[in-house]
Amino acid sequence: MEETTMPDVASIEIQQEIQWFMRPYLIDFLIEAHSAFQLLPETLHLAVNLLDRYCSRRVVYKRHYQLVGCAALLIAAKYGDKKERVPMIRELKSMCCSLYDEEMFTQMEWHVLNTLEWMIGHPTVDSWLQLALLEGPEYDDMTVEHLSWYICEMALYHKEFVSIKPSAMARASLALSRDILGCPEIDTYGQVDSELMLSLSRQLNQPSSVLARKYASPHLSRVSEVLRRFLLQQAAMSQCHVTPPTPPAEPSAMPKSMQHDVYSTPQKVYGQHVINGYLTPPITPEGEYFGAVTSNEVKGYQTSAPRCPITPTPQAQMQFSQQQQSQFPTQQTYQSQDVVMQQ
Repeated sequence: MEETTMPDVASIEIQQEIQWFMRPYLIDFLIEAHSAFQLLPETLHLAVNLLDRYCSRRVVYKRHYQLVGCAALLIAAKYGDKKERVPMIRELKSMCCSLYDEEMFTQMEWHVLNTLEWMIGHPTVDSWLQLALLEGPEYDDMTVEHLSWYICEMALYHKEFVSIKPSAMARASLALSRDILGCPEIDTYGQVDSELMLSLSRQLNQPSSVLARKYASPHLSRVSEVLRRFLLQQAAMSQCHVTPPTPPAEPSAMPKSMQHDVYSTPQKVYGQHVINGYLTPPITPEGEYFGAVTSNEVKGYQTSAPRCPITPTPQAQMQFSQQQQSQFPTQQTYQSQDVVMQQ
């Protein structure tokens, strides 16, 4: 029966007016109505199943999309919920802001039943969850059950989970809930689809605000807050594992080979890796400031900072001038020779 009551996603995609981006708005409306009338959990999943099955067989106009959802919720409540909790048509009309008349709800309810050939029964996710919880050791742990409900209702918003069987969805959501809560692993649920668990885990970061507010209540163990804290913890752990970039190595001090007491031209300290090419040599400072120490030094006290010695002037030019003077006589020599000749 599980396979015969599944909707056809390909048929829903060929709808002309209703699109997949409209689905989250309608699911939010159904969840708010479901919570307002305090219906059973399986009533919500059955209503969504009836909605999808009807959209698989009939052309639905955009203006009637919410009306079909209300009719599906009304049928599901009459099928499996308590009589005193079944919503009244006037209450549904008020929730729709009087967009539809009361006769339209009755007509749409009748049309949905005829389209589905009065085949209403469907094994919902909640029924499979109850069977799995009876087999596990956490039967008395309501947090695991509520978190599984929360994950299954998250899946109602997304197209990729419409064609998933309720039995597989129940096993995957229950296994994912146990992992989040840190419960020990057990093998009583049968084979769990790891790809389905991965797909569900990707949707945990973006829950609907309506759904998160619903599961933040104390009677549902505040599982939306539990899940939010778990995701924040996982995000913080992932950031801690990120290695910061290492800065380039720079020597903190001059090498010992360059440390001595002799004054020298200050040198720029370079790192281990130098750009290709030759470094420009430093310029030796010149001027009076860098001359010898003046007479202001009194008894070992220096009035100014120590100065670097002047670079010695090359002696090649002085030797060259002395050679020229020895080879070529000067003007005074010629004058003395003229005096002697005149005498």
